[in-house]
Amino acid sequence: MHLTASFLRIPGAALAVLLSAALTLGAAGGAGAQSGGAPGYKLGERLPGATQPARPAGFREINWDHLIPDGWNPADAFRGLDLARLQDGDPRADAALAKLREAWDKAPVEASLNGVRVRIPGFVVPLERDRDQISEFLLVPYFGACIHTPPPPQNQVIHVFSSKPLKNMRAMDTVWIHGTMETVSSDTDMARAGYRVRAELVTPYTAPARRN
Repeated sequence: MHLTASFLRIPGAALAVLLSAALTLGAAGGAGAQSGGAPGYKLGERLPGATQPARPAGFREINWDHLIPDGWNPADAFRGLDLARLQDGDPRADAALAKLREAWDKAPVEASLNGVRVRIPGFVVPLERDRDQISEFLLVPYFGACIHTPPPPQNQVIHVFSSKPLKNMRAMDTVWIHGTMETVSSDTDMARAGYRVRAELVTPYTAPARRN
């Protein structure tokens, strides 16, 4: 499992970030979110869950909560951990982080989604790049996942294969993907993904206007 070097050097901080991510799963992003990459988002922030117009026919719109089976809680892996007592370099923090990572890499997926044509928004983590084009990427639920923070549980990572190359796609760009969901796990250089989608369509995500 890939973890950024900075987080490997400060396991206490990594655990704190992972705990924060666990607690934010299932919560909508803040009102200040903007579309199109890094500007306007904070670490751990999710996209607002509003339905957007012009939904292509034949796709079921889902959110990231639908990818988590009933009864599974990402925070369960933190039971018994007292983060306040885990200092940088503490071997107990290293052991706890390794145990947590192992549990999240085995996080269960929602079997009922297998074979369903879905539509879901998220943040892009590019994988294979050919000049200014990508055809393979991860979709993740909150800003910074896999790049600025450790990866989320595998049931919160979708491995996407686009039907055609996508130009000028940046890390943490926000998009809708449309395709058939498969409950197939895969290891990548950035994270372990619990789902796979061969995307028929990838379109930009535009955040709803803020209310005064």
